[in-house]
Amino acid sequence: MKRSLVALLLLAVGVSLNSCSSQVYAKKPVSYRFEYGKTALIRDGIAYAPRDAPTAVKKAIAAGNRLQGKPYKWGGGHASHHDNGYDCSGTTSYVLREAGLLRGSLTSRDYFKYGKKGEGDWITIYMRKGHVFMTVAGLRLDTGGGSDSTGPMWKTATRGSKGHAIRHPRGL
Repeated sequence: MKRSLVALLLLAVGVSLNSCSSQVYAKKPVSYRFEYGKTALIRDGIAYAPRDAPTAVKKAIAAGNRLQGKPYKWGGGHASHHDNGYDCSGTTSYVLREAGLLRGSLTSRDYFKYGKKGEGDWITIYMRKGHVFMTVAGLRLDTGGGSDSTGPMWKTATRGSKGHAIRHPRGL
């Protein structure tokens, strides 16, 4: 009886007894392999969306391009949408906002609840405690994962994803 009452109270405030739903975790490293019509092309540090990519994907790639050359700045992109530097979650938030897929900004921890579980067809977000990065049309946008970790950059080098949960914007 007490368990039923507790369950009803939790449901009334929007929580279930099974709220510890499991995440989907990446099973393989993040690797870039160009495939015509499905993946973004990168040339001289600038990404180009596939011609038939959804509008939100094209906007996300354009937003990521605007961040190239910006320095890493802890907390960057959170207090100000257009900042002089960006951290990992500020980078991801900026790109998703510019693509019309997010309002406000999220911390790396907040991404565990963003969108839908699993890999997306066009955009996938990889998160673990303290770090988040994303792929857009198969191209990784990251502030870490290599010796060139000075700020948001499109990267083609393979990055390990062990321990990263994966999510994606609904419909993408």
